[in-house]
Amino acid sequence: MAEIIQRDGTWAFDGSTIRITPGLHRSVALLRQTYGEISVPLTAVSGVAYEPERKRGRLRLTLREAADPLLQATGGRLPDTADPYRLAVDADRSGVAEYIAEEIRQALLLEQLPDGPADTYLVPGPAVPVSVRSSDGMVSFDGSRVRIDWSDTSDRVKRVTGPRVIPLDDLDGVDWVPNSGYEDGVLRFVLKGSPYAKLPPEKDPYALDLWGNARKDLLTALVAAAVTARLPHPSAPPGTPALPTSRHTDHDVLLRRLRELGELHRQGVLTDAEFTRTKQVVLRDFR
Repeated sequence: MAEIIQRDGTWAFDGSTIRITPGLHRSVALLRQTYGEISVPLTAVSGVAYEPERKRGRLRLTLREAADPLLQATGGRLPDTADPYRLAVDADRSGVAEYIAEEIRQALLLEQLPDGPADTYLVPGPAVPVSVRSSDGMVSFDGSRVRIDWSDTSDRVKRVTGPRVIPLDDLDGVDWVPNSGYEDGVLRFVLKGSPYAKLPPEKDPYALDLWGNARKDLLTALVAAAVTARLPHPSAPPGTPALPTSRHTDHDVLLRRLRELGELHRQGVLTDAEFTRTKQVVLRDFR
C-alpha cells in the first residue's frame, strides 16, 4: 500500500485502485468535501505526475477521456482547488509523492492498460439522490428524474412556470459552466428537441443561472455529473437509451469486483493467467 496524507486530502494506492479522500481542513473546497471519497480503478487512469515547487508541490492524476462523469460534465472547467484529482503536497513530503506516482506508473506499465478514450464510465460518479441549493433555486436528482424548485430571487418567468420535473429519458445532455465571480455560470438541462436551448440562463426554465456564492454554486457540478453518469456514454451509438438506476448500481458492483480481483491477485490466490482471464470477463460486463 502506497499512501500520502496531506492537509488537502489522502491518496492511497493498493495496486489496482487509487482511493482519494478529501481533507477536513477549512481550505479544502466544499465540492471535494461534499463529494467525499472517490475510488478510481487503475483502468480509468492514463497517467500521473508530481510537479515539485518551492513550497508546495502537486500530484496530478490524469484520467482517460470519458472515463469519469464528473470530468465529462465539467469539461475541464473545475478550478484546481475543487479538482479531486489534484493534491497539494508539502515540500518535505515530496519524496512520498514521487514514490506514489512511480508506483502508479509502474502498475500501469505492468498491466499494459489502454490509455485512449474509455467506452464506458469507469468511475461511478456521485451517488443519488443528490440535491443542491444554488443561487437560482434547488436542483435535485434521484436517478430517474431532475427537479428544479426556483428561489424567490429567480427571474419572474421561471417562478411563473413553477417547478420543473424532467424525466431522465427526456434529456439529451447537461451543460455546466461555473460562475467565476466576474461572469455568471449555468447548469442547463438540454431536452431532446428543446426550444429553450438558445435562451439566456436567467430566462430558460430548464437552466439554473449561477450568480451567487461561487463556492456553493460549484456543488451543482455534482448534479451535472450524477445525471451525466446515467445518460448514454459519449461512445454509445445514437439512440441509446439512458442508463436505468438499477444498471448503474450494477456498474458500481462491477467496480468493486474489479478491486477485489486485484486484491486476490496480489495475495497470490489468483495466478497471473486466472487474473487476466477473470478481469477480461468483468470488463466485458462494463459495456
